[in-house]
Amino acid sequence: MNRYTIATVGKIAPHPWFTRMGTGVEKFGSDSGHATFLRCPPRIDEYLEEQTIREVLAQGVDALCVVAFFPQALEMILRKARTAGTVVITHEAPYQRNADYDLEAFDNLAYGAHLMDLLAEQMGRHGEYAIFLESLITQSHFRWTQGAITRQREAYPQMNLVTKKIEHHEDQALAHAETQKLLQAYPTVGGLLTMGGASVTGAAGALEEAGISGAVKIVGNGLVSVAGDYLRKGTVQALSFWDPADAGYAMNRLALMALEKQTISAGIDLGVPGYENLRMEGNVLYGSAWTDVTKDTMSTYNF
Repeated sequence: MNRYTIATVGKIAPHPWFTRMGTGVEKFGSDSGHATFLRCPPRIDEYLEEQTIREVLAQGVDALCVVAFFPQALEMILRKARTAGTVVITHEAPYQRNADYDLEAFDNLAYGAHLMDLLAEQMGRHGEYAIFLESLITQSHFRWTQGAITRQREAYPQMNLVTKKIEHHEDQALAHAETQKLLQAYPTVGGLLTMGGASVTGAAGALEEAGISGAVKIVGNGLVSVAGDYLRKGTVQALSFWDPADAGYAMNRLALMALEKQTISAGIDLGVPGYENLRMEGNVLYGSAWTDVTKDTMSTYNF
């Protein structure tokens, strides 16, 4: 058996999301007998992520899995990798041109619509809301917001987006400050849709400081390990996420299949929940891996 080296590059470390992803990457290595590892830049930055990829490629890896902050900025380095014979798998980047395959945990527009359904339920289907996202150039977050706003306009006409989408760059302090500004500018806002763990906790902290936790509803994308205390207290009403460990495992499994020139087609099973019967469009594979959590179910998810 050939023993391959498969590298995974994430957006930022240390960070709970990518720490969790690292456990999946390591588990795949243990299960398969191949060498696997995770590397991330020290902060969210497309140039630092490209630099990290260059350093990883210099080690002579056989396959590269990438969770890109700004996919467009990585096209040149990923094209160079593929030209040199490295298999490239991306995640959260369905429009990445220079990838052998992109693996999505789910359809991003559908996920955004689902998050809006959760927020609308909490808000009684009416009132003002705002959206936080990592960055306007982060493809997955941008598509989630598109899906959410489309669903609101179609299904919840008594709800109103009060301001442009707010970027937090996975910085809790920035999300906290932006929430304070939002509350001053729109004191009647009734709901926050928070994409990313930093915005969940940053917004929740700002609401508690203002003494209005629970009055403004928060539904977000994030992990229980990050926002569990706010869920327990009722400052955050619901979280939705996909398990980063499963995503890391599935990406590496897909990379191995590509290296071994196995058939990759609709219906394949990558061996972890949510990735058992994948839908395929072009070179993009879609799972069904999202999970919803409230304070009543959070004890099930200890990561």
